[in-house]
Amino acid sequence: MTSPAAAHPAAASSPAASGDRIAWVGLRLVYLPLRTPISDAKVLTGRQKPLTEVAFLFADVVTADGHHGLGFSYSKRAGGRGLFAHAAEVAPELVGEDPNDIARLWQKLVWAGASVGRSGLATQAIAALDIALWDLKAKRAGLPLAKLLGAHRDSVPCYNTSGGFLSSPLEEVLDNARALVAGGIGGIKIKVGQPDTAADLKRVTAVRETLGDRFPLMIDANQQWDRRTAQRFGRAMEPLNLVWIEEPLDAYDVEGHARLAATLDTPIATGEMLTSPAEHWRLIEADAVDFIQPDAPRVGGITQFLRITTLADHKGLSMAPHFAMEIHLHLSAAYPGETWVEHFDWLEPLFNERLELRDGRMVVPDRPGLGVTLSEQAEAWTVARTETGARP
Repeated sequence: MTSPAAAHPAAASSPAASGDRIAWVGLRLVYLPLRTPISDAKVLTGRQKPLTEVAFLFADVVTADGHHGLGFSYSKRAGGRGLFAHAAEVAPELVGEDPNDIARLWQKLVWAGASVGRSGLATQAIAALDIALWDLKAKRAGLPLAKLLGAHRDSVPCYNTSGGFLSSPLEEVLDNARALVAGGIGGIKIKVGQPDTAADLKRVTAVRETLGDRFPLMIDANQQWDRRTAQRFGRAMEPLNLVWIEEPLDAYDVEGHARLAATLDTPIATGEMLTSPAEHWRLIEADAVDFIQPDAPRVGGITQFLRITTLADHKGLSMAPHFAMEIHLHLSAAYPGETWVEHFDWLEPLFNERLELRDGRMVVPDRPGLGVTLSEQAEAWTVARTETGARP
């Protein structure tokens, strides 16, 4: 009698059949310096200091058969060393495991550190490991991650945020907007939420006049309005045909967001600061959001992100993931509904590859996995590293 493996030779050499196991995990902490300090409304209200650098936790996962995956998480301002320390404690749990079993390994990692919680810093630390496993799986299949997940499109509408911070004077924001449009961007988002809402109104109106009535424009208040201010400003924005108003209220004010979503014509976008599917579900269930904005590194990786997108798709929501376009381009391409990807050029020095922008859309690369490799500059900015297991 012919065995199943003999009947299907490819199956005999597959990772599951061959017993491939995770042999080595490497972690590094990298601090990316920004060219100039960045301020949004949280700085103007005194809640935070200007952003001068971003901490990145990179994870490399290598199997006994030589397959390799790269993932990352990040933290702005405080938290980088905490991510690194927690990941270093739980990473040994992966050694000897089957790299195919990503969902089971996510559970193993999160329970290994459950004493400090199953969201927040704990899951942001294991996000880098989870993303590395997905990158490895797609590379082993010879597919871009979007194709492995099941892509709905080969490119995604792309908007820029990095040119519209409140630390930039209005004329600079307008110059940035003109340059971005000339460079082929598909939309522009600017920051609002200043203590003087009249200054915000002037800023948004000037950008709208520069872009024209039909060019996609978004605004982001970074959680700095109370309910009354958000309602009044939202009404004032109605004639400007915005794609969305982002984070008008505190990230956990589900009821307030629901009221805005019900009373304003302009869509409401939020979710980037949430760190679990359960927190996103509260927004989704309450009809408190039109554009859901999950962040894969913040919610615990791609495994958790996919749980959120299933909930969002069930409600027919649009999606616009936050930051990290190198990851979110693939996840956006695999989402059934309307979606945008956020363009930040900040991360480009960390990688050898560049993502392509064409006709207002970001193109999914044809390279396997995430399609990125770390640059020599990332090596130079590394401040700590650790490893576990034996590299083959």
